[in-house]
Amino acid sequence: ANSQAGSGVETSRLRSERDASIIVRGRSLLRDGDLVVRTCNDFVSLTLRQFSHKNKTYSHCGLVRIEDGRAMVYHAIGGEDNPDARLRRDTFQAFCDPGHNLGFGIFRYRLSDADRARLDSVVDLDYRLKLRFDMKFDLRTDSSLYCAEFVAKALEKATRDKHYIPLSHIGDFIYVAVDDLFENPHCRPVYQAVFR
Repeated sequence: ANSQAGSGVETSRLRSERDASIIVRGRSLLRDGDLVVRTCNDFVSLTLRQFSHKNKTYSHCGLVRIEDGRAMVYHAIGGEDNPDARLRRDTFQAFCDPGHNLGFGIFRYRLSDADRARLDSVVDLDYRLKLRFDMKFDLRTDSSLYCAEFVAKALEKATRDKHYIPLSHIGDFIYVAVDDLFENPHCRPVYQAVFR
């Protein structure tokens, strides 16, 4: 029994080391303005993934800012993970934490330097305004935003292109799905990882 317990501890340690190296590798590839998406390991995540039409891998997203050499992810989230439901700013490592996620992906938009500077300004302003999470998933308002809406609207303002991110429909309901953010011609994959 002790050898089995020891083997389990060793497997867990190796898994933790592997997961940590995956995060370090992802972090080394990040640039300002990148999209980071993740697959949370809970039922809500599984449900939210179903709103994507082309690629149901990811359930949550945020935008990267490199600040004083640190990769920070800005994202709109509600629920018990964020009780005050305000726009969050987390380290890349915390955002991708393998204790709560099955994996993550990094995608890069084709942005000019001017677009990227405007994107930084938009994200900074939204964060300073402490925008709330949009529980109604209503694209018509800008006072509260859900995760994909935050990313899409920030990119629209930065690029000055209202159609930069395509929209999804279910009947008359129009929304931004997580896969709309990266399954489009303005975006390319940089890195995708799965935790074991």
